[in-house]
Amino acid sequence: MWHHYHHDLDARIRLLIITQFYPPDYAATGQLIEELALKLSQKEFKVHVFTGQPGYAFSTASAPKHEQIHQLSIQRSQISRLWSQRIRGKALNGLLFCLRAVLHMVRAAMHHDIAVLTTAPPYLPVLGYFARRLLGLRYICLVYDLYPDVAVRLGVLKPSHRLTKLWQWINCKVWSRAEQIIVLSSTIRDHIVQNYGIPAHRISVIHSWADPSLVVPRPKSDNWFAQRHGLDRTFTVLYSGNMGRCHDLETVMATAKLLQHEQVRFVFVGDGAKRSLCMQMAQEYGLQNCSFLPYQDKQDLPYSLTACDLSLVSLSRGMEGLLAPSKLYGCLAAGRPVAVICDDRSYLKDLVTEAECGEAFQQGDREGLAAFILHLMANPQRVEAMGQAGRTYLEHHFTPDIIAEHYAQVICRSAGRSRHAQRLPSAAPQRQAVQVSERLD
Repeated sequence: MWHHYHHDLDARIRLLIITQFYPPDYAATGQLIEELALKLSQKEFKVHVFTGQPGYAFSTASAPKHEQIHQLSIQRSQISRLWSQRIRGKALNGLLFCLRAVLHMVRAAMHHDIAVLTTAPPYLPVLGYFARRLLGLRYICLVYDLYPDVAVRLGVLKPSHRLTKLWQWINCKVWSRAEQIIVLSSTIRDHIVQNYGIPAHRISVIHSWADPSLVVPRPKSDNWFAQRHGLDRTFTVLYSGNMGRCHDLETVMATAKLLQHEQVRFVFVGDGAKRSLCMQMAQEYGLQNCSFLPYQDKQDLPYSLTACDLSLVSLSRGMEGLLAPSKLYGCLAAGRPVAVICDDRSYLKDLVTEAECGEAFQQGDREGLAAFILHLMANPQRVEAMGQAGRTYLEHHFTPDIIAEHYAQVICRSAGRSRHAQRLPSAAPQRQAVQVSERLD
């Protein structure tokens, strides 16, 4: 009987995951894929990951070409770093990775039941379309950032450009052949439905997550990261992660300028296109309350994420529905309040409101953000209450075990298998709830 298949290794679903970024790379998406792959390999899946060598943060370190961890195998292809700090260079490097992935899929298709293709790089899912048509391999699209829509909003491409139209047409083709599309927020799902005509029932909303057993709230007095950087002596506002073009850091810097004479420090941990802009603004404003630190190794995140009194998450104006910052979930696990800078219709606003773990501010609202920071500085008990509320919310909705079970349901259904799903908690608020189980009954 099928419900006994997970006790038989030969009956495991053979899952292929293809993604350009994977640890020890710093990319958050790669770190999440690692955790997901490990969790699925502990269920009824035999998982094989094809990825590249570290290169997200322009690291020169290399990782083993082959790894085997029980039912999880990892193969890393050599990655190119041509002009890797430029948009065109990243696009070319992504294309070269795709070409290597094509060769791997041709060899691997007959040995797998289904593939999960991420949008890292954005055009990777195209491989799934051809693998389905030519090799009969089923596939699922895991959408992180929605291209070419992001490029259009950034002004890199014009809406009427031939490349834009071609890319959108390709997206429709790829998604129409996919067994399922997984997105990270309800607003991304809504954008795809409204702008691409893909039926909502073909899209599963599954959030990112954080491991509450890895990131544990700790006082600054017991935190070497806070003490090393002098953060134990001042109210600290932390922005940790990608400082890219899609994130509103201008509002953060404007807020830092407003509060430059207060006992508050703004700490930026990470890298990206706007890091140099922020450093330049700090210099122009003559700010002494801003610190810029590099990406931290994964084993140091439990300390860097808890070395603050308030965490920041932001999206630039017009980016809602095109991407979903994964940094939010680590902030919740850290047990710190969260201030989100986003559009009024954002799922981020819904989430922090439902969880009662922070406040949402529109882009440009430096006065509102500054007032919130001053309020928290004067009310430490409020900091404690919001932080605990956010962590509790994460523990109920966004742990690795909960999210891996959602993925397992979607993958099993897409592979033509049935399974007895574990009972899953809902992921309120309703507007951005994970909507998976009702399509699996």
